[in-house]
Amino acid sequence: THVGRGALDNSTQMISRLALLLVASLSSAALVARPLSSFPGAPRAAASSAADGDSRPLNVRPARRPATVLMADAAVAEDGSETFEFEAEVAKVMDIIINSLYSDKDIFLRELISNASDACDKKRFLSLTEDGGSAYEGRIRVVADKETNTLTIEDNGIGLTRKEMRENLGRIAQSGTKKFTEALGSGGDATNLIGQFGVGFYSAFLVADKVTVVSKSADGEQLKWESAAASAYTISQDDSTPIEGTGTRLTLHLKEDADKYVSDYTLRDMLKRYSEFISFPIALWTEKTEYETVPDPDAEATEGEEPPTKTVPKTSNEWETINVAKPIWMRPPKEVEEDEYSEFYKATFRAYDEPDAHVHFSLEGQVEFRALLYLPSSVPWELSQDMFNDKVKPVKLYVKRVFISENFEEQLLPRWLSFIKGVVDSEALPLNISR
Repeated sequence: THVGRGALDNSTQMISRLALLLVASLSSAALVARPLSSFPGAPRAAASSAADGDSRPLNVRPARRPATVLMADAAVAEDGSETFEFEAEVAKVMDIIINSLYSDKDIFLRELISNASDACDKKRFLSLTEDGGSAYEGRIRVVADKETNTLTIEDNGIGLTRKEMRENLGRIAQSGTKKFTEALGSGGDATNLIGQFGVGFYSAFLVADKVTVVSKSADGEQLKWESAAASAYTISQDDSTPIEGTGTRLTLHLKEDADKYVSDYTLRDMLKRYSEFISFPIALWTEKTEYETVPDPDAEATEGEEPPTKTVPKTSNEWETINVAKPIWMRPPKEVEEDEYSEFYKATFRAYDEPDAHVHFSLEGQVEFRALLYLPSSVPWELSQDMFNDKVKPVKLYVKRVFISENFEEQLLPRWLSFIKGVVDSEALPLNISR
């Protein structure tokens, strides 16, 4: 049935009850998400070691040697570059990560943008804690090249040393972000670091058969890490375009069947979907076409009239900032204006109506999260087409402002409340490695 303005005597009361329902749903989900190893007497699951930052491969069979993910002895070339071979056990883990861990190839961009955001956040934190540190403005840039079929993601974050390249890029499930947070201790609460498992980087091989990482840390040399088909990697000095200050430039040499990822439209849609609320600006190098009116030399001019003209396209490239929306749910409700709530509702859910009511709250307990729920003033479009549509996605789930999923069926809200719109963001929701 149609739910209109007159159908509810008190919209705010109703949506507050919905908030309580959402709290109960998330709490039960957290209980279900408890790993088997958390129950008394249960064996420790192999996957939990990866979540804890352990660098062992994802099998638990007894081994004659320690099952750590290490590299073989380096082969040193005359120019000083070093080539390392992955061990056989690592190759198995790489195959699992590339072909089994992630069900959707599109998430590679989410993982790599999150890594770039972490690099910027680390540098921002260090710039605030160092004596005489200057103001830091982090940024992330994405460039697609159709001619070379490559995708480049560049940040001006903290950068990587040679040792960090070996440990963080050459060792599976070694999370540099997790180590950084642990080193900060209680100070880690001041950061917005996303990474925790140390496998997101390898999602690049879902769409690329060769990955090149050029990085420069403070007071360090510019280095290049390169791996083809995830079989071996090389670390060497880099003489390509210099990186200003510090930062990392990641280039994906895309597979033949992954050419859609050099499309401006596809990249824009993916960035808005997964990374719209990342703390640092994400700029996409886009192609713009404008039309100019110019004299037409081929047309015959009539005496006494203006010279004939024609319209010609003019193509140019420019940086387009993608993540212009702000996560208003992170701010205290008293600091958010009503027009901001309305604008966020229309932009996030592509709605044209004004919401009847909204509730903005946070919860601390078994599960800590912030939520913003809306009661539309008119029937959502997808329900107006089919009131029994079971594919309606009313709630978007974020973890640390990174989009995770909106496919919950009736796990967060019952089907009869599918007209509700909202976002939920948690800092510590238990996730598996594929988020």
